[in-house]
Amino acid sequence: MRPDTPAENVDHTAEAARLERTAGLYPEDAEALLLRAAAHLELAGERPAATAFYDRLLSAPGTLENPALVRALKASNLWEYGHEAEARAIIEGVRAASPRDPAPWVIVAESLESHDELESAHETFTEAARLLLADAPEPPRPTHPLLYGRHRVRRMLGLPHDDWDTLADTLHSMPVTLDELHDPKRVWSLGSDNPAELEAEISRLRAELGAYREALSRPFPVAMLHWPTEELTELLSAYPSLSAEYPSYEEHLAAIEDALRELESSGTRNLGVVRGTVPSYEAFAASEGASPADASLLPQYATTLGARGRAVAWPPQRGAECWCGSGRTYGDCHGASTAAER
Repeated sequence: MRPDTPAENVDHTAEAARLERTAGLYPEDAEALLLRAAAHLELAGERPAATAFYDRLLSAPGTLENPALVRALKASNLWEYGHEAEARAIIEGVRAASPRDPAPWVIVAESLESHDELESAHETFTEAARLLLADAPEPPRPTHPLLYGRHRVRRMLGLPHDDWDTLADTLHSMPVTLDELHDPKRVWSLGSDNPAELEAEISRLRAELGAYREALSRPFPVAMLHWPTEELTELLSAYPSLSAEYPSYEEHLAAIEDALRELESSGTRNLGVVRGTVPSYEAFAASEGASPADASLLPQYATTLGARGRAVAWPPQRGAECWCGSGRTYGDCHGASTAAER
């Protein structure tokens, strides 16, 4: 269940409880699962309960993959139900920590923006852009919301375009331009009696909604299962019948890349790769009451790993390491033939 599902179509409280139970079964994925549970509680209006999940994760910050993200989400949630002073303190702490992940920056900046702290929001977006984009030849996709948010706040402040605004315009691919989407006067058109103005605004809102849903859908990819070489050796040693699925490690890697490219060419979006391990696969098989030797479990296992937030997006960003774990960049590894074809 996606957290953006309308409240009238889902019991967000029940979904949060389900995710909490799942986190108990898969403690290695508790961070991703409890963050989704907290999102459902926020949508249900149970903000103190959501804060309890954030505090639960932060009680052991050394075990978290992204403690800055958890703090940012907690701050945003706290501010929404009257704990402004605590939220501000956490936001300042996130900024002082200078995380290398753009997500915490976006969350705290948008929280400031939503409470009409436009100057502080602009400073936060700009600070993050300087930190994360100064040496980047091409902005990685996760940093795009930084540039879009900065562009939006600058439009609201009436500031002229600068180089980063121009870059944001270049990266934006929706039918409606960023300048139109971020025009402060748009809100007035919603009260217009002119059908043409209302129709234009509906088109803009649809474009925004499409971009928003696209962003929300990224953590839930169509996932291909990759066994690292040591894990594949152990898997086939324990369950020789699976050799029919994996004749060799090289063929396994080639099959993954071929399948991903075929899916992409057919229009499938949000593709990813998940890495399997024999212990987690055996635990999954046990939970399904089946034998790990049953090949039909393999795609179900991959889907489960993807739903638990374990997927790496495919294709990797330019200059990023290849999904296969070779240590080489994707362009010099499995992406080499793609570059040649282009």
